[in-house]
Amino acid sequence: MAVKALIFPTAVMNQTAISEIINCNKITLRYGLALSSKEAQELVETRASALRSFGRVEFGAGIINKLILKFCDSPFLSQHNYAETLHDLIETFYYFKNETLDEISDDELLSLMKSYFDRNCQGSIELLQQRELELMARNIRYGVRDYADLRQDSEESVDEESYYD
Repeated sequence: MAVKALIFPTAVMNQTAISEIINCNKITLRYGLALSSKEAQELVETRASALRSFGRVEFGAGIINKLILKFCDSPFLSQHNYAETLHDLIETFYYFKNETLDEISDDELLSLMKSYFDRNCQGSIELLQQRELELMARNIRYGVRDYADLRQDSEESVDEESYYD
């Protein structure tokens, strides 16, 4: 019986997640950003797909709400690109949780993503994924102490070619 109490129907969990996402509009409207119920549902679907792809499990709206609240004040988001960017950020988050070997917390990864997105990448998801987060993940995998410092001239930076020599 205890096991049944822990299992929630997917539809109920998804509806709860959608409601939680819509509630974020109360805050994001200050920045001219809002999601419709349909967009919230699509974000939940993107999350489910990413979780399956990366072999992860999560309950409730989870990271979606945190992403929304972390990124809503970005100068690079507008109503025009808001939902699309959130889809990309959800997929990026789960990919890099795996790539960083879960060595950093969700909140730290979100903070680094936001910082790199706004500063180094000037709102470019491609640069965030392919340059900043790749380098950070590599630093974590190779044990660089200050893994978030992405300067190429860092004395601790790992040269992958010489690493295997």
